Amino acid sequence: MAFASASGYGNLPNGNWSPIIYSKKVQLALRKSSVAQAITNSEYMGEIANMGDSVKVVREPEVSVQAYARGTQVTAQDLDDSDFTLVVDKANYFAFKVDDIEAAQSHINWMSLATDRAAYRLKDQFDQDVLGYLSGYEQSVLHANADTVRTTFPGTKAVSTAGNDELLASMKLRKDSFGNISGGGDHSIPVAPRLPGATTLGTTTASPLMIISRMSRLLDQQNVDTTGRWLVVDPVFVEMLKDEDSRLLNADFGGSGLQNGLILNNLHGFKVYVSNNLPKKGSGPGTVGTTNQDTDYGVIVAGHDSAVASAEQINKTETYRDPDSFADIVRGMHLYGRKILRPEAITTCKYNVA
Repeated sequence: MAFASASGYGNLPNGNWSPIIYSKKVQLALRKSSVAQAITNSEYMGEIANMGDSVKVVREPEVSVQAYARGTQVTAQDLDDSDFTLVVDKANYFAFKVDDIEAAQSHINWMSLATDRAAYRLKDQFDQDVLGYLSGYEQSVLHANADTVRTTFPGTKAVSTAGNDELLASMKLRKDSFGNISGGGDHSIPVAPRLPGATTLGTTTASPLMIISRMSRLLDQQNVDTTGRWLVVDPVFVEMLKDEDSRLLNADFGGSGLQNGLILNNLHGFKVYVSNNLPKKGSGPGTVGTTNQDTDYGVIVAGHDSAVASAEQINKTETYRDPDSFADIVRGMHLYGRKILRPEAITTCKYNVA
């Protein structure tokens, strides 16, 4: 009974006249935005059916150009038909049951509610895994941010000179990538916003826009098409970007209809997405420090639409009777694969707040 009673009041003392009413509107859990599908090439989606399937992706052949003078004997070159493999090697599932009594007497459709949540969890796990993969990291625990440097690769490398994370060392921003920072090395880059009115660069930090500009330059040097570039950052990086110049996130820049993590349509040539599913080590990018950070940092990544392929499908969704009780069981399985096609079109940066 919600209302207090006066001292000595004894009429209907148990409060049975005031029943508890359960709302038919169920509070849904908060959901993170998913960006993996927006930044990867999904043209191989229809070519997979079962876990373990693989798709051979033929590389564009290199064609040489020769000088010609009158009378030159033209020799045709042989084309190289090299390929690499996209392997569907990932599968996740859900399974839950709804008792007949709950289904009959409850005013809530638990099966529909749980199925919706299961679909989100499968999608979120896919997003975490793909963002970690294309950034060079992998998950140590399911449904957690990737936090371990990847040392193995599925299928075959698209470029033989790439590391075991399938990325090119030359496309990774390092602390020593910035000449203004004293004490370089392959450490997390300490980042601080360059506030309005600043006339000099600090000697211990880089600014968010400096990092984005450097990522753009690396892609330019690899002749990556300017149309179709994307950048995925986390909320900590976005906050510093806002502090640096709030006009960057003005509606005039972003345009209308932004969704699924997209916060800017064009910043230095990138579509900018924000995600909580990017890799992070230790306590993440919010760990403050300007010295060599190797245990606590976050990772952001930029690239091109053609850089990574993903293929996925819900292979099984079924409902059946539980043989051991009076209940229906619902279960489903999600298959997917992902492959870096062009490592020269991906650039990464590990950073922390200065």
